[in-house]
Amino acid sequence: MRGCPSKSDGLGVESEAILFEKAQAGCSHSLNWLMARHDGLVQVIVRRQVLGDLPFDEALQAGRIGLWHAILGYHPQRGLAFSTYAWPSIMRHVWRAVKVDSHPRPPGVRVVHLSAETVADPARLWEVGATRQSLHQLVAHLPGRLHPLVSAHYGLDGAPPASYRNLAPRLGVCHTRVHQLHTEALVWLRHPAHSQDLRTWLDHHTLADYATAEVLAQRHLRQRGGRHER
Repeated sequence: MRGCPSKSDGLGVESEAILFEKAQAGCSHSLNWLMARHDGLVQVIVRRQVLGDLPFDEALQAGRIGLWHAILGYHPQRGLAFSTYAWPSIMRHVWRAVKVDSHPRPPGVRVVHLSAETVADPARLWEVGATRQSLHQLVAHLPGRLHPLVSAHYGLDGAPPASYRNLAPRLGVCHTRVHQLHTEALVWLRHPAHSQDLRTWLDHHTLADYATAEVLAQRHLRQRGGRHER
């Protein structure tokens, strides 16, 4: 297998095609070289996007994650220019960041920000992607009506966030019951038996964190008289 490139290598189109293969095989030097080589595409796309209240630096970070995904999925032999292939991936990740920034987040879930020094670090980018994936998987496993409630209330389903009053007719319950179900969902999400993966990524994976979650769960059950109605 050919060695990874050095920072001083002068690489043409043919050599760049080889770098895509190396990056996809796990060569971090090739991946970082391609990230730097195509960062201008991210800059162009971000400057054309409507970012709302999302800071420009955070939009760049999201776009670079999209670029990273594109590099790992691109196959030059299919004849499509890399910029054409990468453009939708970059735009999609920037737009998701804009939507997340404009939506309320479940309590206890912090946003992971990357520094300028680590945006091209494959391990760090993978960690951010894994954290987001863990969050969505956790919410997807909420039982009964709790899953659609949380997804709709925090805009995780792609629609604008829905208030308790808007959710009541959708779920067929009163406004007060929506509030109760929301509280129950948060207790479920915090419980160590369900949130172990996400807690690990967010550094909330200690005995003290688990003890606090258990206290909240027991308090909620006492208030509900031990019932698990949904």
